[in-house]
Amino acid sequence: MSSNTHDIVQKLWGFCDILRDDGITYHQYVTELTYLLFLKMAKETKTEGQLPEAYRWDALLAKKGLGQLTFYKKMLVDLSTEGSPAVQAIYADAQTSMREPNNLAKLVSQIDELNWYRAREEGLGDLYEGLLEKNASEVKSGAGQYFTPRPLIDAIVALVDPQAGEGVQDPAAGTAGFLIAADRHVKSKTGDLFALTDKARKWQKSEAYLGVELVPETRRLALMNLMLHGIEGTVLLGDSLSSIGSGLPKADVILTNPPFGTKRGGEAPRRDDFSYKTSNKQLAFLQHVYRGLKPGGRAAVVIPDNVLFEDGVGVQIRQDLMEKTRLHTILRLPTGIFYAQGVKTNVLFFSRGKTEKGNTTETWFYDLRTNMPNFGKRTPFTRGHFADFEQAYGGDPGGGAKRKDQGESGRWRRFTREEIKKRGDNLDVSWLKDDSAGAGGELEEPEVIAAQIVEKLETALAEMKGLMAALEGEAGA
Repeated sequence: MSSNTHDIVQKLWGFCDILRDDGITYHQYVTELTYLLFLKMAKETKTEGQLPEAYRWDALLAKKGLGQLTFYKKMLVDLSTEGSPAVQAIYADAQTSMREPNNLAKLVSQIDELNWYRAREEGLGDLYEGLLEKNASEVKSGAGQYFTPRPLIDAIVALVDPQAGEGVQDPAAGTAGFLIAADRHVKSKTGDLFALTDKARKWQKSEAYLGVELVPETRRLALMNLMLHGIEGTVLLGDSLSSIGSGLPKADVILTNPPFGTKRGGEAPRRDDFSYKTSNKQLAFLQHVYRGLKPGGRAAVVIPDNVLFEDGVGVQIRQDLMEKTRLHTILRLPTGIFYAQGVKTNVLFFSRGKTEKGNTTETWFYDLRTNMPNFGKRTPFTRGHFADFEQAYGGDPGGGAKRKDQGESGRWRRFTREEIKKRGDNLDVSWLKDDSAGAGGELEEPEVIAAQIVEKLETALAEMKGLMAALEGEAGA
């Protein structure tokens, strides 16, 4: 992000103070900004033709006082049914949280006065992504739950290496970070798509990327993000663990960071195509991903530790994963890189087999967690922290490059399928001695430990509720 773009993000974020007296939350503020920025950016990019003439930026800017707020409220309602399909999707069910005309007037005038010429030159998409990242890093916003750190996204995309002509999906799209990074990667390899034929270029811009997002407000941010990056991809509103997920086309590449936690009330996903029923959303999403790949298709999925070791149906899903796919790499991520406190995560890299059995013969593990710094605002997590892992992974996106085991003192180890079976198909593999505790290092913060305990208790409680519901169903049958 350039210094000018960073400055604009800081100014936009500072405008939140204007709305504090209106009782508007951080997340509501970003949504409110999206409504206004769409109008302003359409003017700056000379794409106002997709908007009804009566509802363009200058029309809003010309209004004053209570009349401006009244006009704004009516505009939000009307834009959900008028204008281009993209406009209608972004303004679907839109409504303002602002009650004071003076606050709207300040926000509109200050947005209008920003240095939009420089922002336009540097890329409005980068500006908007910067705003989303700022929102996610603000603890009070609660937005970190759907925001995957950009260094992690970029590293994953570089390794999985999506190609022009491949369909890329994210079944838990959030603000579309993975889809945008995949598009940026493809453009970097095709001269911004100019190396493609007209037909291939059109397909790449409009059909290559598909996401699903459960939360309407988050989907709105995703659509805006895609549009500002020149992507006409689709983000469906719904739950990939419902029939929407089973109806998605098979993908060449799936990149995703599913939400943490359990299904509400301990209920299992509403999918009749799942072999293994579970209320654990991560296990269910993992099942969705490997079933959703074409033969030979590649995936990278961010999952919390419990997916690697959970008993019962967890073992069955891991076994099924290793039968149907080549689970070639597991990356143990450091703590503190997500904005949710205490979350311990991993990335699973795998390729769908051309047969249904025996595809995993060995799995390589990279430990980027043990004896790593406590990442946060004082120690930011950067792409550079992945350098050694990327080198060890090699140049084959399917994990087929020549690799060398670094032994018990190294971070990069190979385990055969037989060795994993002897562990009870537990993939929570670690071997390095943790020197951080008891050797002058720092123990984890109390809130981190508490968060881990709460997560385990919630998972156990949800599984118990799911079991009780299943038993009651059998009794009533």
